Amino acid sequence: MSQALHRFLQAGQKRIDRVLTKTLDELHDSDATLLQAMRYSLLSGGKRIRPVLAYASAKTIADLSDATDSVACAVEAIHAYSLIHDDLPAMDDDDLRRGKATCHIAFNEATAILAGDALQALAFEALSTAPKLEDRTRIALIRELASASGAQGMVGGQAIDLASVNQQPQLAELQHMHNLKTGALIRASVRMGAIATDSVSDEQLSSLTTYADAIGLAFQVQDDILDVTADTETLGKQQGADIALNKPTYVSLLGLNGAREKAQQLHQSALNSLSDFDDRADVLRQLSAYIVERQK
Repeated sequence: MSQALHRFLQAGQKRIDRVLTKTLDELHDSDATLLQAMRYSLLSGGKRIRPVLAYASAKTIADLSDATDSVACAVEAIHAYSLIHDDLPAMDDDDLRRGKATCHIAFNEATAILAGDALQALAFEALSTAPKLEDRTRIALIRELASASGAQGMVGGQAIDLASVNQQPQLAELQHMHNLKTGALIRASVRMGAIATDSVSDEQLSSLTTYADAIGLAFQVQDDILDVTADTETLGKQQGADIALNKPTYVSLLGLNGAREKAQQLHQSALNSLSDFDDRADVLRQLSAYIVERQK
C-alpha cells in the first residue's frame, strides 16, 4: 500500500467515524439498549471501504463537502445493518464479527433485529437531511441507495445466497448473486459520492459505474479467497464459514489460483475504466489494488 493511500484511508476512516459518532449522539432520546446495540455495531471498527470509496469518488470530481459526509454515513449505516442481519441465526448464524461477538450474541436476537432496522432508517434520514443539495440530487441519492439496498440489490443477493446453500450454480449465476449482494452497495457508494458533488457528467458517472462494478465483484472474490487462506484471528470472523455452510464460492468453482486470476482481471478492468480521468482518480486506482491485495 502506498503512503498516499495509507494517509487517505486513515483520514477517511477518522472522518467517517466522527460523522457516525455525531449522528448517533443526536439520537440520545432513543431507547438506551437499542442505541447501545446500534453504536456497538456501527462503531466496531472495520475497513470503512464504502465510505472511503464515496470520499474518493467525490474527490475525483470535486472537493469533499458535508453532503459527502451524509453519503458516507448512509452507506456505512446500510452496511452495518446488513452485517447484523446476515449474522442472525436465521441467516448465516455467525457468532464473530470484526473479532467481537456479533450483535445478537452481545445483546439478544430481538435487539439485533431492531438495531439493524434502525440503522437502515438512519441511512435514509442522513440523506434526506444532507445539507446544501439540490432537491433533484437528494432524490437521486435516496433512489440510488434504496435500489442498491433492496430486492434488486443487496437484499435480493442475500436471498439468492441463502437459496444457493448445497447447490452448484454456474459461474454466471454466482456473479449475478454477488453483483447484488456485495457489488450493489459498493456501486452505490462510488456513484453517490460523485452524484453528491452536483457536478459529475454522464460520461464520468458511466466510467465510475464500470469501475465500481469491477471492484465490487473483486471484493467478493478476494473475500472467498481469504475464507480459505486466512485464519480466524486475522479475518475477525470464523475462517472457513462458507465451506462449513456448503456455500458456492469463486474458490469452489474456479479453484484458488483461478479465483486469484479472476481478481486480477477485475482489477485491470477497474483501472481501464478510469483511463480518461487524471491523477485525481489515483486514490480510486490504488483502492482497486488494495481490494484485491488485502489480507483481511
